[in-house]
Amino acid sequence: MALDPGAQIPDVTLTMPDGGPVRLRNFVGAPFVLYFYPKDDTSGCTREAQEFSARLDAFKEAGAVLLGVSKDKPAKHQKFIEKYDLAVPLASDEEGVALAAFGTWVEKSMYGRTYMGIDRSTFLFDADGKLVRAWRKVRVPGHVEEVLEAVRALAR
Repeated sequence: MALDPGAQIPDVTLTMPDGGPVRLRNFVGAPFVLYFYPKDDTSGCTREAQEFSARLDAFKEAGAVLLGVSKDKPAKHQKFIEKYDLAVPLASDEEGVALAAFGTWVEKSMYGRTYMGIDRSTFLFDADGKLVRAWRKVRVPGHVEEVLEAVRALAR
């Protein structure tokens, strides 16, 4: 399943590193950037989290809230955050409920082997909780700046 522009943010609850729940619908009221990444502490995922962290103040100035999501356990997220001094909040979707709702749990292929994994994707919702834009099969270089510009365009 994939979300089409204009779709409402799915009513999904994830787990924060401290074990507390976070409900995606609670982010309605401000622009919301939700990004899915394959795995903590891998090169591309680390770079993406570091770049979102480095630009977090700029996203806040634009009125947006960010959240990164993977299937990693909350304790692993906490170690990842501490190891790289990350500022961007991360949530766990161990059961894959959000991954299914956003269509980011996909068949992948590497070296002739197919497997299921997370499609690096980013979703931008407006303050009303409607999907404005989706980026699929994200390449990390330049991505954070592109998302920031899309958030700023919402305010214009």
